[in-house]
Amino acid sequence: SSRYGNMTSFADALFTSTSASCVTGLVVQDTYLHWSFFGQLIILILIQIGGMGFMTIGVCVAILLRRKIGLKVRGILQESINSIQIGGIVKLTKKIIKGTLFFESIGAVLLMIRFIPEFGIGRGIWYGIFHSISAFCNAGFDILGTESNRYPSLTGYADSPVINITIMLLIVIGGIGFLTWDDIFENKWRFHRYRMQSKVILVTTGLLIL
Repeated sequence: SSRYGNMTSFADALFTSTSASCVTGLVVQDTYLHWSFFGQLIILILIQIGGMGFMTIGVCVAILLRRKIGLKVRGILQESINSIQIGGIVKLTKKIIKGTLFFESIGAVLLMIRFIPEFGIGRGIWYGIFHSISAFCNAGFDILGTESNRYPSLTGYADSPVINITIMLLIVIGGIGFLTWDDIFENKWRFHRYRMQSKVILVTTGLLIL
């Protein structure tokens, strides 16, 4: 999956795969310069699996295949997303999947507004999708490297409000967790009705950002 067809060492491939699936953002090769489009796609899939959680992805596949989800799987899913109760866990998982696709899609479109004029339609769309998913999953991967500027991250867009605000919102929305989304969705903005866990997460996140 290297850009120029050279063999990537097993250690570098394993490190990259681990970093992507565990959404750490640490790299030993520049993600754009070293990996081909296929390699970047594999990294992005691993980021999405790591960000949403393996069990959530598994249930998503089961739903698409119209498989019955047993009590054991529901119990494991409950633990994986830190849900308080097992009742309605599949319904919650569907909300997680829809919410993830919604926020990542909005983020990608906003990023495309900046990337398409600079890189063209094809590359601009891919850049928007990749960085939206990476930010939402708090992964830290980027594909903005050039031969003269390796491992740049978003330093070249420090003065771009569209890039900065979109990435920051995606990081925060993805970081507060699925159950907090559900609380906000169910109770709208009536903060006093939120679960204690959601209140602590939102207040702490706000304080830390400030």
